Amino acid sequence: MPEETIKVNYSGAVNAALRRVLSEVPETLLYGEDVAKPGGVHGVTRGLWKEFGDRVFDTPISESAILGSAVGAAMMGRRPIVEIMWADFFLVALDQMINQAANVRYVSEGRLTAPLVVRTQQGNSPGACAQHSQNLEALFLHTPGLRVAMPSTPQDAYDVMVSAVHSDDPVVVFDNRTLYFGEKREIITGRPPAPIGGSHIRRTGTEATVVTWGAVTHQVLEAADRLAARGTPVTVIETPWLNPFDTDTVVASVARTGGRLAVVHEANTTAGFGAEVITRIAESGVLSVRPVRIGAPDSRIPAAPELAAHLIPGVDRITEELSSAFSLAVSAGT
Repeated sequence: MPEETIKVNYSGAVNAALRRVLSEVPETLLYGEDVAKPGGVHGVTRGLWKEFGDRVFDTPISESAILGSAVGAAMMGRRPIVEIMWADFFLVALDQMINQAANVRYVSEGRLTAPLVVRTQQGNSPGACAQHSQNLEALFLHTPGLRVAMPSTPQDAYDVMVSAVHSDDPVVVFDNRTLYFGEKREIITGRPPAPIGGSHIRRTGTEATVVTWGAVTHQVLEAADRLAARGTPVTVIETPWLNPFDTDTVVASVARTGGRLAVVHEANTTAGFGAEVITRIAESGVLSVRPVRIGAPDSRIPAAPELAAHLIPGVDRITEELSSAFSLAVSAGT
């Protein structure tokens, strides 16, 4: 496929990636609830059924059947891409992912793989309520054998999906639905699939390193701009791949920025992946001050948008917490 520059929003980038792998990889299938004729609950898969026929199809409302059939198909040589409409609905089919897909290599002594991709979307949006707003990435990151990604830009959404389909391990790709209909941006398509993993340095600064992923990346970048204007420029590292996680880049950055580290994510703080990131960096020995975790409190997300907005880390809260944590450390020379 030749390289081409197109202008799309996040959902358009995912659609373009799915179209590419369906065209290039004959073993791929795309299925889930309402992904074919309706084009997906958010329109992400629109038009693919007409183009690829019975390789794109709708399923009954049964997450266990969707994931179980995907594991079997992957073991038999297909590369299924399946959609779980809301990440919260993953919870009725955890056995298929945690006990089955993640274990295929191990229980077959490496003779079999399960190269499947699960697309899902999570996070808070107006009116999502408690059963449609959970951020579950840490649950899957605790499971050996699963790869996990959470992009935040159209380019990463495209690149992650292409790389995920070419991986021989099961991959879970978490989208945040608030990103689907953002502004259109130019992306490059047609490049060879990149190895999974890696990170992006989105801002450079000398006073601290801030690590983030997913939709909250955009709030972190705005907060970084405010901090720079106050004289506390920080480096912002976004990690669209959470497993494998780019620990080396973060360690090097923290060493360059005075041993100061913060992690920001939308998921609730307790047992969130931010704790794992901080532990890895602490074990490297480069921290010089207390690290900072910014996430949601241990609370269910209310339906009222005004109340939900007080729980999810926003620009004002991120700015003030980072400023209070690092401005004093910088002025003290620590």
